[in-house]
Amino acid sequence: MKLTLFDLDGTLIPQDSDHAFGEFAIALGWADADAFRRRNDGFYADYLAGRLDIDAYVDFATAPWRARPAAELEAASARFLDQVVRPMLLPQALALVRRHQDAGDLVAIVTATNEFVTRPIARLFGVDELIATELERDAGGRVTGAIRGVPSFREGKVARLQAWLAQRGLARADFETSTFYSDSTNDLPLLEWVTAPVATNPGPALERIADERGWPVLKLFT
Repeated sequence: MKLTLFDLDGTLIPQDSDHAFGEFAIALGWADADAFRRRNDGFYADYLAGRLDIDAYVDFATAPWRARPAAELEAASARFLDQVVRPMLLPQALALVRRHQDAGDLVAIVTATNEFVTRPIARLFGVDELIATELERDAGGRVTGAIRGVPSFREGKVARLQAWLAQRGLARADFETSTFYSDSTNDLPLLEWVTAPVATNPGPALERIADERGWPVLKLFT
């Protein structure tokens, strides 16, 4: 049995889905364009630099929509998928996922982006297993702006993955190989955990590390 894991943003799709949903919220009139974009861009820069405060970011990113009615959110999510995400789905990324599925691998997407944004995207890839940052909800089911449990970010991706495997009675040693595709140095803990890391569309820092360690480099996007 083989385990194959994919990061999402910058790895399977060429943009950051959380940042893109923020832009979509602006387009819907849910957020002030200048103020929200300035902070959204700042958080994204922090992510790229490896210094993101994910708790602060989730509180900020969910603020424009978390109090909106469920039906309105469902409709907005569907529009976001059609108008923003589907144009990002490139044949080579879809084919990569499908190749591992057809080989019988246990496949999961492991992303720091919250599950409200990413679960519908995982479905577009035909991936049922998603490990994403989970959002805390109140007694009425509304998102509070806090994170539930351990965010799947940096070392948290490893912790969440190990818990997910344990629920299935599995551990890393049960797999012939474990592969993780990622573009970001934020994912070094999980890249180092698997037996077969693949730097995918890597930024300069990750590409340097991959070259030093002899990791394969895959460029799905140009």
